[in-house]
Amino acid sequence: MPTVLLTLGRLPKALDLARGFSEIGWRVAVAEPFARHLCGSSRAVAKSIRVPAPAEGKQAYLQALAQVVRDEGVELVLPVSEETMHVAHLPPLLPAGVRVLTMPPEALLPLHHKGGFVAFAQRHGLDVPASAPLGDPAAVAIAAAGRVVIKPVHSCSGRGVVMLPQGAALPPAEVPSIVQSFVAGAEFSTCTLAHQGRALATTIYRGTQMSGSVAVAFERVAHPAIEDWVRRFVAAADWSGFIAFDLIVDAGGRPWGLECNPRTTSGLHFFESADLARAVVDPTAPAPRHRPETRLQQFWSCLTETQLSLFRRGPFGRNLRALLTTRDVCWRAADPMPLLAMPWTTWPIIRMAAQRRVPFGEVATLDVGWYD
Repeated sequence: MPTVLLTLGRLPKALDLARGFSEIGWRVAVAEPFARHLCGSSRAVAKSIRVPAPAEGKQAYLQALAQVVRDEGVELVLPVSEETMHVAHLPPLLPAGVRVLTMPPEALLPLHHKGGFVAFAQRHGLDVPASAPLGDPAAVAIAAAGRVVIKPVHSCSGRGVVMLPQGAALPPAEVPSIVQSFVAGAEFSTCTLAHQGRALATTIYRGTQMSGSVAVAFERVAHPAIEDWVRRFVAAADWSGFIAFDLIVDAGGRPWGLECNPRTTSGLHFFESADLARAVVDPTAPAPRHRPETRLQQFWSCLTETQLSLFRRGPFGRNLRALLTTRDVCWRAADPMPLLAMPWTTWPIIRMAAQRRVPFGEVATLDVGWYD
């Protein structure tokens, strides 16, 4: 039985991947810095191994992953989230024949960098908002022309993002950031599995309930213009593996790429998990199908937001109806414990979020992110 190693187990995306590979007959191992995690309670996972977090030392993290690969006879290493940027450096440490589903660092890291993504898109004729490094005279000109968004070049889940009105003074360039022209419109996200520049399957979705800046309920939509934008980017990058984007569609229906996430996103939940695993193993397999549900939620997070809306005079009735009628991303009757035990398995992240007084999603990957 072949073994796949997931390099994070705390997120629902990892659970979908674990279940998909288990369904097609693979043994699933998970490497995770936390002692307990979401996937650890799933019947789909054969073994969990605790490893040091990249934040404690990049080389120690990579060495630990390489040891797990050798000890467990791993054939495929599959990164899940922000740790992808670290895992991209793993192949030289592995035995011959072990596949790592990510692009090499020289292709991955420039797109993870928000300024690098903009430059790449511009070179290939893809629409992105006017952008410039914070501290550059061009950034001042962009801010004088209209509203702007300031983003750290290495951030996720909305951490450190600031919006300023037209003409506002820009902050000092203490953290490497970009200043980006604000585009009014509807925001969408994507998740694509690609192979050698070909998009095998793409999900386009939008958040229907937010926790801070992070979506905790989602709706899958069809949008041919966005799909075409993604297809062109994937081809230009000759991409293999997962890749995702945040985009704005303006009033004229034109998509503008805001940033690239060279990894999975919550859009992964809309794929049939076994189909996705087959396509990862064999890119010539039929394209992964979408699940029949077009609306999904993270139940515990949505429950929290629904409760808060009662006290904050928010849309409590609408949130409650959605909570009671939307399927949870983790729920399976044949594998119930990941959802039922989530308050216990995710307690380390819940505690961290409470201490910092920020939403769960903003701290869930702090110890595995790439900030260089």
